[in-house]
Formats: sequence, structure tokens, C-alpha cells
Amino acid sequence: MVLPLMSLNRQAPALLTDLYELTMAYALWQNGFADTEASFTLSFRTNPFHGGFAVFCGLGHIIDYVLKLRFDDEDLQYLGTLNGHDGERLFSREFLHYLRDLQFAVDIEAMEEGTVVFAHEPLVRVSGPIIPAQILETALLNLVCFPTLVATKAARIKLAAHGQPVYEFGLRRATGMDGGITASLASYLGGFDGTSNVLAGKLYGIPVKGTHAHSWVMAHDSELKAFSDYARALPNNCVFLVDTFDTISGVGHAIEVGRQLRENGHKLIGIRLDSGDLAYLSVEARRLLDEAGFQDTQIMASNDLDETIIESLKDQGASIDTWAVGTKVVTANGQPSLGGVYKLSAIRHPGGKWRYVIKLSEQVVKVSNPGVLQVRRFFHGTGSERFIADMIFNELEPPGIKNMIVDPLDFTRRKTIQSGCQYTDLLKPIFKGGKLVYEYPSFTSVKEHVRDQLSGFHPGIKRLINPHQYPVGLEAGLHALKTELILKERERFTQPELVQSETDR
Repeated sequence: MVLPLMSLNRQAPALLTDLYELTMAYALWQNGFADTEASFTLSFRTNPFHGGFAVFCGLGHIIDYVLKLRFDDEDLQYLGTLNGHDGERLFSREFLHYLRDLQFAVDIEAMEEGTVVFAHEPLVRVSGPIIPAQILETALLNLVCFPTLVATKAARIKLAAHGQPVYEFGLRRATGMDGGITASLASYLGGFDGTSNVLAGKLYGIPVKGTHAHSWVMAHDSELKAFSDYARALPNNCVFLVDTFDTISGVGHAIEVGRQLRENGHKLIGIRLDSGDLAYLSVEARRLLDEAGFQDTQIMASNDLDETIIESLKDQGASIDTWAVGTKVVTANGQPSLGGVYKLSAIRHPGGKWRYVIKLSEQVVKVSNPGVLQVRRFFHGTGSERFIADMIFNELEPPGIKNMIVDPLDFTRRKTIQSGCQYTDLLKPIFKGGKLVYEYPSFTSVKEHVRDQLSGFHPGIKRLINPHQYPVGLEAGLHALKTELILKERERFTQPELVQSETDR
């Protein structure tokens, strides 16, 4: 299954990138690096929403993008118009011919869609010729970071709803058309039950739901007449928005039309509350509906909901059966960016050995991890709370018998994993030499994967506020390698004669 991300554009836009990807590619090509191999990893540095986890999303779009990725004549014509600061062409004609024939023959390993992931873990690994691997950076970050945020937000909201239905109603507040479509899919995969977005329903088969707006009521002489007319036109879709003028009166009018529906062999599916004290109003609405014999009529709530508001309403005893969440899920409210990064971790020149590389920083969180990286998740059994810890390790130098992990931000925090634990490696082969070797699962399977994953972690990790920190660390050998490289690089650049020679060169 391949997702139709490009259904609106018909092709993968090769120029969906930052200029520096192409200037670096040009410099690599000019300096004879075209046959050099590299390994890059995509990760994020902090769990979003001050939470304890994230839900990886975007793999389907990566597959779709890479399968269709080519520089076409219009792309190359545009690149040929770009000039440097001296007014001369930025790229030579020969390089543009190289791009025209460039094949993205890389290996891509990635987490499976819907996997629960954590800060510092490689979500995607790209290995192969350095130029195509480098060019992929911006697009992959774009295709992963936003949907992962939305899927994570959706999972948090679904957890707060304790299994009750939740629908995404946010298209009108989304960040552009493509952002709205991406958010509808990501929220669905993260746990939501449907969307109001009809185009997303068509493209992805997501169940579409909707009621009516306040304007429907305002266009009539009375609320009762508005409900009655709507029921006449759509007797099989009657969820009435009852707060246009006065919520309690609106519930009464909905009950009156509900009786008419019942007489004609239909039912009042529900009412929607969109303003006011949702806890109080939902309890009163439930009482009125039950007293009138509409015990099976659902109460839906909307109005800028998110996980904290839903949790609060449930704590207050609100009688709400279904939740409609819009702005705060499609905009990933509370976390404007995932903070994803794409870092070179190993390089190999033709005929040579892999050389591990590292990026240094005065901020510990920004120091990269060297090696051809993989993530191993240890677990016991198959039930709830089964996941023990995640180990980031160098695939070229697999872990020894002693499975010790070291916190990447605090070397004094270590955990030894009991021998004999089961484990699975989380990065799965997606492309080999540019050829797709992975079959993308159904959305139903992805949603089940998210639920199963979340059930496998301690409840503390899923807390909305001050969550427990799940153990994620570097394999002890990888931590030693990283420390060695840090000391080596810092020593090299603190020797005055070396600093001078680098400057003079």
C-alpha cells in the first residue's frame, strides 16, 4: 500500500528542499565525493508536549515520496537560473545533467508507522551514496516531524478520552491545505475515529463525520424549525448543535424533533455542545434526554478541546460520550515543532572502512551519536507493561553479552538489562538500493499497532503531566566510542598550533 501524498501534485517535488542541500551536493560532486558512502539518522531531541513519548508517523509519505523522486526538466531549468553573489551561475550545466540522471539508490531503514518512540532514538536511517542521502534531509524531516507531532497529540487525547470516540474537526484551522490533509491522516493513525475532512476521507478511506453549523440554525426563524428541516432532509444523520441561543432550550427542541424522528422510524443520534460549562451542561442534557426516553442519544462535545481539558471534564463527571477536537490537534497545539534533526553519523570512501563522525556542541543535547545506528527494544512477555528499555547501538559493532545502556545526557545514569530478555530491533528495511522492500500495512493495522504499543508501557510514561521517563540509552560500547570521539575532537581543536594550521589552510 502506497499513500497518495502526491495525489494533488501528481509527482514528488524534488525541489521540496533547502538550497543548502543542493549547494552541498554540488560541492560534493565537484570535489569527487559522488562515490562516497554515508549513513545519516533522523531523530528528535526532546519528547513533545512535555510528555513521556511520541508516536512515529510519516513512513507512508516517505515511501510515496522516495518512489516518485526525480529531478525533471522544469526543476533543472529553474536551478539553472540561480546565481551566486557574483551574478554568475550557481550550478554548472554538467551538475544539472548529473541531477537529471541521479538515482536515489539508497538504503532506508525506519520505525514502523505508529511505533511509540522516544527522544534521541533514530526514527529513520539513510545509508548509501552521500549525495542522494544528503539531498533527502529536508524532505524527510518535513514528512516526519509534523505528522509525528499530530499523531502524538491524537494519542494523548485518545488516552484522556479513555476509549470514547474522538473525531478530528480541524480542517478550517489547519496550517494550509496540505497541512490539513496530513493532520487528518496523522490524527486518525494516532487513535482518532474519524474526521470531518471529506478529501482526507476520499484519499485515505478515513470515516467522515459531521453535524451542522450555527449558521444553519441562524438561517431559520426558529431553532425548532431549523432542527425539523434538517431532520426532514437528513433523517439518518441527526446530531443537533444545541447552543446557538440557549443550550437547555436547544436540548428541549432536539428532544421534540427526536420524537418526530422516532415516529417516522428514525432516531435522534445525538446532540452537540460547543460552548459554555460543558461539565454542567452535559449533565443537565443527559438528565433531560433520559427523562424523555432518549437514553441512547449521544452527547458530543467540541469547543477547543485537548487532552487536558478532556481529562478535566471527565474528572468533573461530565456526561459526554463523544469528543470533537479541532484546532488543538491539527496544529499540534503546545508544540510548534518536533525539533527533528538529520545528522551524518558514519562515512566511507571507496575501498575504505567506515569512519564514525560526531557533531560537537556546548549543549549536551546537541552532540550527535556516531555509527550506523539501530534501536533495540527489550521486553518480557506479551501483556501490558511489557517494555523494559530501548538501546541505541552501532549496528557495525553489535552489543556484547552485557546489555548496559547509558543515558545520552547523563553518563552517571546507567541501566543493566537482565540477560535473557526478549528484544526486537525497531528500524526495519524499507528501501534497498532505492528499491522498495517493505509492504506498508493497512491503516487498521497501524491503529492496532499504536494501541498495542501504548498498552505495553507503564502507565506513568503515559501521564499527561510529569510523566515517568522510559529508559532509553546508548549501548555501553557506543557510549565509550562517543566519549572517545568527543575527547579526540576537543583535544584537536584546543591545541593552538592545530587551530592556527586550520585557519591558515
